[in-house]
Amino acid sequence: CGVETVQLNFSGGSDEGYLDVWIRPQNDSRDLERKLEREVEEWAWEHYQYSGAGDGTDYGDRYIYDLVNNTVSHEEWFHEMTERYVGETPLETST
Repeated sequence: CGVETVQLNFSGGSDEGYLDVWIRPQNDSRDLERKLEREVEEWAWEHYQYSGAGDGTDYGDRYIYDLVNNTVSHEEWFHEMTERYVGETPLETST
């Protein structure tokens, strides 16, 4: 089939988990590629049980299965809130 990498892109944060499966390189037969993506997606949900629970802040995990080098890489990402003071202005009032 010529598949070199399978990438699982999990995301969540608002109490729902999502998964995008990427197969590389893309195959000329889109039907075959979709079938493989569905099979991998079913397998991933069974093995990772990703809930997506959280406070509404987006986060995710990425697993990259390198079938050429027989390795698995794991990355995680998240958004975090940052605050900074930008100054003070006098409040104008009319009397």
